[in-house]
Amino acid sequence: MTYDSLMASLAGAIESSDISQGLAALADYVGATGFLLLRQDTNSGTQLDNVIASDWPYDLVRKSLPQLADAARSTELDKCLSVLQPQFSMLTEASGLPRGASKQYCSIAFNVGRIRYNLTLLCPVDVILSQQGLRAVGVHASYLASLLFNEQVKSGRELELTDRELECLYWIAEGKTSDEIATIIGISKNTINNYITSVMRKTATRTRSEAIAYAVRNNLV
Repeated sequence: MTYDSLMASLAGAIESSDISQGLAALADYVGATGFLLLRQDTNSGTQLDNVIASDWPYDLVRKSLPQLADAARSTELDKCLSVLQPQFSMLTEASGLPRGASKQYCSIAFNVGRIRYNLTLLCPVDVILSQQGLRAVGVHASYLASLLFNEQVKSGRELELTDRELECLYWIAEGKTSDEIATIIGISKNTINNYITSVMRKTATRTRSEAIAYAVRNNLV
């Protein structure tokens, strides 16, 4: 597929609000044999709930999701460094691969608002996918998703931190303990801890250090 053909396919996908059409065009452009777009959401009920679109056989998706989900977990610093950087690995469960596909896959992470996505492409047998082409695919996938997932971006914004939560986040970034923040703000330590817990829930972080890294990455402090 030429670049002009790719642009025409992406324009058609946006007009018809068909993410699968756009991802299929991106996979074809770079020479991949299949795509899977996964939302990285720690609050979803099941891993299958995180699948946005895929042309993989269903059984391959179901069996591969635990491995792909584990690979997608990372610290806030890793998230910053890995955005739009192709990451190669091998599927441990290879039964049901599409014709011409190898066990090797490439994942590209990107953000739409505060929501993180991973686009996983199956590599063809005996073919090395272009790093430059894969980075271009990541950029275009991010742009495509940002246009088609407006409601999801809006939902993410509904989880904006409150002024009090931002204040607590600022003070933990300054190295203050809950006791110290409670003294500074003039409320109880338990209330401070509740605010900090809410911050970590909204930002999908697990520790105060990760919450600070998230805040720095998103210019919150």
